[in-house]
Amino acid sequence: MEQVLLYDTTLRDGTQGENISFTSEEKIRIALKLDDLGLHYIEGGWPGSSPRDMHFFKLAENTEFKNAKITAFSSTRRPGVKIENDMNIKALIKSNAACVTIFGKSWDLHVEQIINSNLQENLDMIKETVLYLKEKGREVIYDAEHFFDGYRENRDYALETLMAALSGGAELLVLCDTNGGTLPFEIENAVEDVKTFFGNKNLSVRIGIHTHNDCGLAVANSICAVKSGAVMVQGTINGYGERCGNADLTSIIPVLRLKMNNTCISDENLEKLKSVSRFISETANMTPLNSRPFVGRSAFTHKGGIHVSAIRKIPKAYEHIDPELVGNKRRVLVSDLSGKSNIEYKAKELGIELDADEITASEIVSEVKRLEQDGFQFEAADGSLKILIEKYTKKFKPVFDLISFRVTTEKDKDQPCRAHAIIKISVAGKEEITAADGNGPISALDNALRKALGNFYPGLDLMHLTDFKVRVIDGKDGTSAKVRVLIESRDEEQIWSTIGVSEDIIDASWQALTDSFQYELSTKDKA
Repeated sequence: MEQVLLYDTTLRDGTQGENISFTSEEKIRIALKLDDLGLHYIEGGWPGSSPRDMHFFKLAENTEFKNAKITAFSSTRRPGVKIENDMNIKALIKSNAACVTIFGKSWDLHVEQIINSNLQENLDMIKETVLYLKEKGREVIYDAEHFFDGYRENRDYALETLMAALSGGAELLVLCDTNGGTLPFEIENAVEDVKTFFGNKNLSVRIGIHTHNDCGLAVANSICAVKSGAVMVQGTINGYGERCGNADLTSIIPVLRLKMNNTCISDENLEKLKSVSRFISETANMTPLNSRPFVGRSAFTHKGGIHVSAIRKIPKAYEHIDPELVGNKRRVLVSDLSGKSNIEYKAKELGIELDADEITASEIVSEVKRLEQDGFQFEAADGSLKILIEKYTKKFKPVFDLISFRVTTEKDKDQPCRAHAIIKISVAGKEEITAADGNGPISALDNALRKALGNFYPGLDLMHLTDFKVRVIDGKDGTSAKVRVLIESRDEEQIWSTIGVSEDIIDASWQALTDSFQYELSTKDKA
């Protein structure tokens, strides 16, 4: 199979997704990551539609890219406009991009009812634009917009549009499922028909594919197109894009490399896939999708006891690839669905030895299931799970013990609420009493606890609470219902989560808060 060329359009098509926007400088940083990943083409934007995109191309001129061709995007010339006067084409030339991607209309409905042109002029627009850009020394990729819809309703004309682009000198003809409504077998049939059409004319043609995910089939459609002879796949990292998104390159790339043995990317670069996915989601300020295939946090996560027992013996029993191939890792959760294998695996992962003469893993499983029945959820709280296992194996040595705390909240008429906390704890046999205030009761407790512990652990200011979640476990009891509090914390080396459950939100928060401090300080103490 010919090497498939990878064409990324995250910086243009991806930014058409809801709530996604990048500055020019962010685009450069993303482009460098994509280049380092080994992609062949990176579409930087539409210079004729956005000053920000034009600024990106100016920055790109002074940036070294080792693998990818930076590509500018635009439409064909407008109806009734001479090509040398078309503002979009002028902007393309001004961008100085060595490679350009031009889209044109393949669907007669769009030609006659959307851009109010006629079928012959549309063919002229396509050919003239490609020819003009070739004369200017550019590599030209032609995107046949709405190709599959046009092919379905007027096959002969859709093929004529491709012929016009090829006659103009386009290096690649990319068939676009712009509405995302085509099915995999339709993709296969159409791509094969296009190749046959040009083959019968003794014309050599290279086909690409560009799909959208409106039926949830963008990745499948892209793979089917490759199977039928496409040599370029266009898509975005994490599938970002308009409406339901574009074909997700984080799935397409490993499928091509690992399942179809295509040399689209090196094994070394494939290992960077998860980190690139995470970098772009963070830059876009989008929460990473845990269930995203290959690169998601849950992609190689096991919860059922039977599954965990099997992967401890032979990982491929429940994993279709080695997670490290794409830069991911295996995770095991502990919950009410867990078995003895989950606890043994998790204890080893957390650095706890389950000796034969200590409490068995089966007994720990029973305790976890009992606590989860009460509302705990240890699959999301590794920090609290570690403390629990250490308590039941007699390895837990508390850094401090609570004697008592008191929290008060006050509000003046025109002022926001303020909370005050007084805590009494025992640290290394010494009693400490401290007070602090905060923006709320949990903030006040956090500040007071830090103040007390800071006298013994001066490095504690490097620890920060990064997330605080409260969930009502069962709402039928109204304000008397149990709540679950999850706290995520981090220092300069690690991230961990802890949990607390109670009918009292302050008590639940205190459980999670103290577990977080116990976890951090015990880890540092052992280090």
